[in-house]
Amino acid sequence: MTEPTVPPATTIGGPHQALSEEEVDRFLTEKLRGFPVDGKRVALVIPDATRSCPLPQLLRIVHRELIDRTASLTAVIALGTHSYMEPDEIERWCVAGGQPSELHKDTVDEPDGPSIPGPLAGQSSAKPSSPSDRLAAAYPGMTVVNHEWRDPAMIVNVGTLTAEQIHELSGGRMNEAVKVEINRHVVESDVSIVVGPVFPHEVIGISGGNKYFIPGCATHDAIDLSHWVGALIGVENIIGTTGITPVRAIVNAGCQLIPTLRLGICLVVKSGANDIESISAGAIDDAWAQAAEIAAESHVVYVDRPFKRVVAMMPTRYDDIWTAAKGCYKVQPAMADGGEVIIYAPHVTEVSEVHHEIYEIGYHCIDYFVKQWDRFKDVPKGVLAHSTHVRGAGTYDPETGIEQNRIKVTLCTQISAEVCAQVNLGYLSPDGLDLQKMAEDPDTFVQPNAGEVLYRLTSQRP
Repeated sequence: MTEPTVPPATTIGGPHQALSEEEVDRFLTEKLRGFPVDGKRVALVIPDATRSCPLPQLLRIVHRELIDRTASLTAVIALGTHSYMEPDEIERWCVAGGQPSELHKDTVDEPDGPSIPGPLAGQSSAKPSSPSDRLAAAYPGMTVVNHEWRDPAMIVNVGTLTAEQIHELSGGRMNEAVKVEINRHVVESDVSIVVGPVFPHEVIGISGGNKYFIPGCATHDAIDLSHWVGALIGVENIIGTTGITPVRAIVNAGCQLIPTLRLGICLVVKSGANDIESISAGAIDDAWAQAAEIAAESHVVYVDRPFKRVVAMMPTRYDDIWTAAKGCYKVQPAMADGGEVIIYAPHVTEVSEVHHEIYEIGYHCIDYFVKQWDRFKDVPKGVLAHSTHVRGAGTYDPETGIEQNRIKVTLCTQISAEVCAQVNLGYLSPDGLDLQKMAEDPDTFVQPNAGEVLYRLTSQRP
């Protein structure tokens, strides 16, 4: 069978630019018309609501250009092992956009809320009776589904990366085989198109591209292994790194086992906004590489002096510490030794909705786990990795049982002081934090909309 011709990846926009809706529409229309999707089963792989992304704007264009050309069109929300999105959350995210705190609001066609954009314009003002009706009205013929990672029937084993492969790709850090399990909608499609943003990332370097398949559409085995490799490298060493890091090399190798043509629409989006700075589209590896270079310039801020204290104000798109911890990851490289990161998220009530093991093991540096491996070897490596990513660099002496961490991490949330102590993090009541006073303190940096922009010292500039 002749391999389909894939148009070369091209990019419009650049760091800190703002593309108009007309520019976005014109570029994507041209690129999509060159995508080899005619008569094919197509899966769109899209982000969940933990990323800044003007998703409805993009989906309207993609749906318009592909729905009459494809045999089927399904959008899969790349959750990894995040919580499933509820029907009303999916409708809000895909049709009207907005933050997770608003996702339960029934604002469609309400006087004070945004109306459904795109395909519904000019149609009857009668309110559809359910979120599924609204999705169907906005994107007729297209299905939107969660990546149902808990359901074995929705998962396909596409192969195994051998221990020898993992040893080589990880730079000798691990030596074990891993099975690669992927969402059935993706595996059974002829073409899968990633539609989503890229940002500096604590595990892989720069997110996006194939990361939407692994971990986005994968299961625990591949997710845990790749995240543990990132933990062994260390957040401060890998976050914001462009190119093929050891973790991305593993992800790319796993994606080679997926029997579908992989294409990408990779965006750089202004954090906390719907402004698109750049779009790269074409073969997924090339589109991602072009977008990653822009993200590394647009979403990395260099500072001359290390921070003594940071108050990371977390947006409501992060609804537990498992996701809100990004506010800590993104400032660690710029923290002074002994400095403190305060994760300010007064809307957060739990450490993790899904990964309850974190309540048992708490937050510790990599040394703490590696030097007590028999004690922790049965804990999912993804949970261990998350723990070390939050806690940051440090040392552990098994003889004395003393752990010394480079920075302090304090939760300013609805999580109790007792639970914070249980998981080895500091506690501060949201009622006791004076943000104005903190902002006036010369030793404190108050960061609004934390979690996506990376801070590094000027001396660390490549």
